[in-house]
Amino acid sequence: MQRADLHIHTRASDGEFTPAQVVQAAATARLDVIAITDHDTIDGLAEALAAAQGGPVRVLTGVEVSAQQDGDEVHVLGYHVQPDAEPLRAHQHGALGRRQERARQMVRVLQGQGITIDYEDVLRAAGGADARAIGRPHVARALVAAGHVRSMGEAFDRYLADGGLAFVPTELPSVGDAIAMIRASGGVAVWAHPKQEVVEAYTPRFAELGLAGIEVFRPNTHPTDGKKMRGIARELGLFVTGGSDWHGPHRARLGDFFIPADDVRELLDLAPPG
Repeated sequence: MQRADLHIHTRASDGEFTPAQVVQAAATARLDVIAITDHDTIDGLAEALAAAQGGPVRVLTGVEVSAQQDGDEVHVLGYHVQPDAEPLRAHQHGALGRRQERARQMVRVLQGQGITIDYEDVLRAAGGADARAIGRPHVARALVAAGHVRSMGEAFDRYLADGGLAFVPTELPSVGDAIAMIRASGGVAVWAHPKQEVVEAYTPRFAELGLAGIEVFRPNTHPTDGKKMRGIARELGLFVTGGSDWHGPHRARLGDFFIPADDVRELLDLAPPG
């Protein structure tokens, strides 16, 4: 049985490992197929593909695009995207600037609440001054490093989660625009970790926009919810995918969660030749 994990982040966005280190960790974990799905950036794809060349791990190209629908933040995974696709490059340029400004605003809000933290602390948590894809996890790591909270979970619960004391909204493309961009980049679009309370209402609308699949297999998905989502996917002619949403060993070891590759064969078989 081949083992797959189709939702993995690297240091190109908010993961802890470089793309090459992720590929090595996947090989050590005896994963056969992985997908690199960094937030709003494809910068890590070339390194991951190069690291996997001739090795035991097959790497799928991917991206995770932050979008919005009716005021809700929705994440759309793009699989089999071209590693240097111009539509995604253009999106990446604007998205990374918005991410950096959002992090600066969060730092200012935290400082206004008496939390001694600087944007430079966030950059260090992201891997250094040249880090570009700044996200809330980097702010959370900075808060942990400064001793203001004991864990990233506490940082989100107290400050950074939607509606939290330091939450800052951001401008995002529509789901339709995200799907169109992924398709224009040679990829297929999948709804990442859908919220159970809206999956039934939104999926038909997203399918009309070109959505190809739903991420069903996840570490914490209740079997009843998974069964419901698989039924919705079948009714709409969508395929199912899954992955750990792995960001680094602070949460779990890579490979602790995997999917039999045959369960996501429809997506795997869509990969372009070569």
